[in-house]
Amino acid sequence: MATAQAQVYVFKGKNKEGNPVKGEMTGNNPALIKAQLRKQGVIAKSVKKKPKDLFKRKKPVKPMDIAIFTRQMATMMKAGVPLVQSFEIVLEGAENETMKELVADLHEQVSAGNSFASALKRHPKYFDDLFCNLVDAGEQAGALDTLLDRVATYKEKTEQLKAKIKKALTYPAAVIVVAIIVTAILLVKVVPVFASTFSSFGAGLPAFTQFVLDLSNFTQKWWLLILAALVGSGYAFAEARQRSQKFSDGFDALLLKMPIIGDVINNGAVARFARTLSTTFAAGVPLVEALGSVAGAAGNAVYRDAIIAVRNDVTTGLTIHSSMKSTGLFPIMLLQLTSIGEESGALDEMMEKAADHYEEAVDNAVDNLTALLEPLIMSVLGVLVGGLLIAMYLPIFQLGNVV
Repeated sequence: MATAQAQVYVFKGKNKEGNPVKGEMTGNNPALIKAQLRKQGVIAKSVKKKPKDLFKRKKPVKPMDIAIFTRQMATMMKAGVPLVQSFEIVLEGAENETMKELVADLHEQVSAGNSFASALKRHPKYFDDLFCNLVDAGEQAGALDTLLDRVATYKEKTEQLKAKIKKALTYPAAVIVVAIIVTAILLVKVVPVFASTFSSFGAGLPAFTQFVLDLSNFTQKWWLLILAALVGSGYAFAEARQRSQKFSDGFDALLLKMPIIGDVINNGAVARFARTLSTTFAAGVPLVEALGSVAGAAGNAVYRDAIIAVRNDVTTGLTIHSSMKSTGLFPIMLLQLTSIGEESGALDEMMEKAADHYEEAVDNAVDNLTALLEPLIMSVLGVLVGGLLIAMYLPIFQLGNVV
């Protein structure tokens, strides 16, 4: 039966000298808090749950928080610090309240005699099957410190790779958003000022100017509907990706075919495949089971399906190299390194080298994309702003003909 969720309590009492003391402590119930305080020489008079601040939202636990937690645990266990004491040290230094509660619950579970892996499985939102299985393998083999170090490296590399890919996707989106906002402001605020001036000219306006004025009138009249359509489209897209597996898979396939960004996502998926396979295989996980974990961590539906096909082929006795080659998806260099790894019995080392290579390729591609888009941003904004200004000044330039 699962124990109660650890919570933060506030206490008041007296120490050995009879001086009043107060503070906060994390635990499962007031009785345990009082027992812990007695060990510290404090007689508690009151122990209450810490009231929730209605105006303060708890910070969510991000994947990078999990990566930092794993690295802290790995470092302390490498140094010979016992597991329970390692939790206490991490708990003391945690600043994120939600993360603090998570670590406190893990501490309580392990202190009660449960395994580290079983404690992690209570929180599938933060620790996936791959994470839990690797920790379980480390506990079973008596090499938890080594496995935690591998998991920490895996999490750090994975989050760094995600950040790079997100940067590559966010930058073009930011360019489009900025361009739309600038254009909307000009159409709604600037163009109408010119329109009132043009109405007194008493002559026909150039076609380009008339088009911009009509667009401005349309935007002013229907801006609320346009904004609602944009927000609704974004929400519908997010819901479709979450609820429709077919739509989500199709979008993943489309991303891989996009120019420039497609290469970044391809290299990122290959790097994640190699890094996950290296970590699981080095931990002693059988290849078929390792490939199952790799498929779950692929991050792209096309690669997920390809890895599942590879796993099915390996189950029938084919080599992983030939299975990967038959998918027609994986790059030549990865196939060569996989073949060398299989023949030499050092598949984990070859996969680690491949992961390093493709992570560096993603890094370089993102840097190049950033450098390419900086002048592109100026060009797009220049064309939009310049085009609107030219449309507004064309009638003024032709004013001599009217007079």
